[in-house]
Amino acid sequence: MSQPLAEIPVTDLKGVGTALALKLERLAIHTVQDLLFHLPLRYQDRTRIVPIGSLRPGDECVVEGEVKVADVVQGRRRSLLCRIQDGTGTLTLRFFHFNAAQKNSLKPGSRIRCFAEARTGAAGLEMVHPEYTKLDSDKLTPVAENLTPVYPTTDGLHQTRLRSLATQALTYLDRQGLQELLPDNIRQQWRLPELNDAIRYLHHPPADVDQPLLLDGKHPAQRRLAFEELLAHHFSLLKLREKTREKGAPVLQASGQLTQPFLQGLPFPLTGAQQRVGAEVAQDLQQPYPMLRLVQGDVGSGKTVVAALAALQSVESGLQAAVMAPTEILAEQHFNNFTAWLEPLGIKVAWLAGKLKGKQRETQLEAMRNGEARVVVGTHALFQEEVVFHDLGLVVVDEQHRFGVHQRLSLREKGRNGELSPHQLIMTATPIPRTLTMSAYADLDCSIIDELPPGRTPVATVVIGDERRHQVIERVRSACRDGRQVYWVCTLIEESEALQCQAAEVTAEQLTETLPELRVGLVHGRMKPAEKAEVMGRFKAAELDLLVATTVIEVGVDVPNASVMIIENPERLGLAQLHQLRGRVGRGSVESFCVLMYHAPLSKQGRERLKVMRETTDGFKIAEKDLELRGPGEVLGTRQTGMMQFKIADLQRDSDLLTRVKQVAGQMHGYPQHVEPMIRRWLGVGEEYGNV
Repeated sequence: MSQPLAEIPVTDLKGVGTALALKLERLAIHTVQDLLFHLPLRYQDRTRIVPIGSLRPGDECVVEGEVKVADVVQGRRRSLLCRIQDGTGTLTLRFFHFNAAQKNSLKPGSRIRCFAEARTGAAGLEMVHPEYTKLDSDKLTPVAENLTPVYPTTDGLHQTRLRSLATQALTYLDRQGLQELLPDNIRQQWRLPELNDAIRYLHHPPADVDQPLLLDGKHPAQRRLAFEELLAHHFSLLKLREKTREKGAPVLQASGQLTQPFLQGLPFPLTGAQQRVGAEVAQDLQQPYPMLRLVQGDVGSGKTVVAALAALQSVESGLQAAVMAPTEILAEQHFNNFTAWLEPLGIKVAWLAGKLKGKQRETQLEAMRNGEARVVVGTHALFQEEVVFHDLGLVVVDEQHRFGVHQRLSLREKGRNGELSPHQLIMTATPIPRTLTMSAYADLDCSIIDELPPGRTPVATVVIGDERRHQVIERVRSACRDGRQVYWVCTLIEESEALQCQAAEVTAEQLTETLPELRVGLVHGRMKPAEKAEVMGRFKAAELDLLVATTVIEVGVDVPNASVMIIENPERLGLAQLHQLRGRVGRGSVESFCVLMYHAPLSKQGRERLKVMRETTDGFKIAEKDLELRGPGEVLGTRQTGMMQFKIADLQRDSDLLTRVKQVAGQMHGYPQHVEPMIRRWLGVGEEYGNV
């Protein structure tokens, strides 16, 4: 029986030695199957000859003509210039790298056919280093029958070599084909072409193909492959979920002996959304397998109270709960909230962060080890090896996209009491578009707190050019005169953190000079955590009127008295980040403003972003738009993008396929033997990526 294409190494192909195999490895091409799935980025149309007289700058095409002149010219760089004519016009060909043999072959009177992009040169249109062939006047040289593929490549690997390898791989495909993993009845139901036909078509599309459809990635052949890839990702996440559920978790019974007095002690009633999500979480915690629930809620929607209810259910069942946040400022805020809520109920709350040292640290670690601390709040310090829990029943992770996969995994390992895993509650104030929830988070149950507590006033958003900076400063002065506090956020296009901090320092100095009556504080990423926390503490205690900051204040800081947020150069931030920053104000009952002070001229995308911010405060609408403008990798954050590496699918473009993918996953229960090969085909061993 012939060997599957997924097992035939590329070194079996003609001309592939060790050096070439190493280059292909950089493109994740190890086998003939990998080569077949290494699809073109775009195509060149070499199927017709274009008259020189009709060329426009930017046209990439084939032209044919007679060489009139070929001279070596000494300019800034020595080059070979060759002029060709075809009866409709004249074109210059320019070669910077050439040899004598090449110059001699391009002698006047010879006919050549060449392909490149036409550009504006010193004397009309020219092609630089075109691919060309000399024509034999006695023979007719046919043009290409198919579009020419342009593949993703790497240093030292030319398109011609990749094309010849792909052509070799296609001969293997013709001989034995790839296994069709989508059952015939499903393919016919959704009118999907066969896998082998789709791959063949995409490597060599015919001349009459609908090129705009192909370039948009919406050709039926491309959709067929995107569909199978999305299905493979979906299966891998479902597999993960099953694997997690096999482990078993402690059953956390809700007796109500702590939750009832907790709810009665709150100065506000829960919103309907908090009650609904709280009930979903409580139900999950009573199951004998680990809860995996993502709770999304806009800034200020009351996620922390839902987390506290879950922690109390763990404590009622005699187990501990751990609450983890990405920054010391946010973790400390959680610690203060949990302490104020739980200590009156007789529950000891421990605190662990990097800044805790010596005796203090040892005391906290001991309280966690011996079970005296029932709830533990901390930063990534909770991951450290020396941290041992007495009996961990629940892990709450806030703003989970800020943590790496391995960090979350190591926290789960700490909960193993014998074979049991702790329940996991993941919270985010970054609304995740439905598209991403259905793909990147298919292994999680999702709950949304879609209601703000009463008394919260919507934030009015103003978009203003920075030439009116003096008016903005006057607005700051008047807000502070009325006893309010103001954030002033500096953003810089440079990636350098040093430059961003410098910009914030300069802004703080300028504002201190212009507003001498105000107490101005500064927070940026280069300050030590303790310094940052000290300044934030003073702002929170109303000892500062104006806080100048880089975007470090984005997540979770709660200062109800702050009612104005100024963001400089907002066009440089993503929508989700702008929405998070805006959520720092409007946390009290007074009317609040967010001023987006842009620098002209705005790009089309920049204008679009600011328009969305002005028109809506709905986090989910903003998240959908953010996905549209920036793509899934950026929206999820760099730490998460490992799981979003699609070869062919594009979550934005193919979002309409996701509902169908879910349906087909259900239909394929009858074909379990196809699931594992499909995951392997598209993800290799990568299905472990989401094991968090």
